Amino acid sequence: MGKVLSQQQINAYHEQGFISPIDVMSEDEATSYAHRLKAAEEKYPNELSGVNRNNGHLCFTFLDELAYHPKVLDAVEDILGAHFSLWGSVLFIKEPNSSHFVSWHQDATYMGITPRHFVTPWIALTHSDRHTGCMSMIPKSHLNDIQPHKDTYGEDNILTRGQEVANVAVDQAVDLILKPGQMSLHHAMTIHGSQPNQSQHQRRIGFALQSFMPAGATQTIGQNNWSPARGHCAQDGYHYLPRPQIDMASESVMTRDKCNQNFSDILYHGAKSKRDY
Repeated sequence: MGKVLSQQQINAYHEQGFISPIDVMSEDEATSYAHRLKAAEEKYPNELSGVNRNNGHLCFTFLDELAYHPKVLDAVEDILGAHFSLWGSVLFIKEPNSSHFVSWHQDATYMGITPRHFVTPWIALTHSDRHTGCMSMIPKSHLNDIQPHKDTYGEDNILTRGQEVANVAVDQAVDLILKPGQMSLHHAMTIHGSQPNQSQHQRRIGFALQSFMPAGATQTIGQNNWSPARGHCAQDGYHYLPRPQIDMASESVMTRDKCNQNFSDILYHGAKSKRDY
């Protein structure tokens, strides 16, 4: 039995490559975070989209609160143990009636982290279901190696390269239905994707902490820009990323921009071109 997860859930994560749903906060609290996001988008229209959908937790206090929410960290500790660090965060927002989707892929493909046993919490700030384009997972796919990915750069594909795994057993996919305030956890090697948001009025907002790294994980491409979360994970070349005290402080924005450039260099390493993701 863990701090948040039952032994059955812990076993399911290791056996299936994901667990869902996990209660983090009330629906009302999650909705308040969605409102804070909307207010930040209105005040800073260019700071939470495109490339700046990445690492918003470094310069917005409400995203920092989510990234270090005690229930989130407790659940991660139940999987990784007492020592782990945060590599980055990504906002995955699908507007109502949009054609944006996420192709079948494995997170570990281009992240340049070894070993590949890190975990991604995905926090729902709005309803995430089949209608709004929830994530779907292929059970036990994390037990295999990295599969060949094709870079499609699809216009509606909101992954960096539009990377896609072929020959996925879609009939085995499990939809992760989340209410606002719930989250899922998935393994870096688990094949997953999501469909467009068919809702006429409801945004689908997910905040992915991509990812929490266990002690001993090594960044093999780019700089080692990690934020300590729990325990001790310091290593050679470790760059400490300070948490924001106020929104959009100049020092915080500078840190985020440097991290996003590093993020881009890592994720597009060896790619033919880059785009604004």
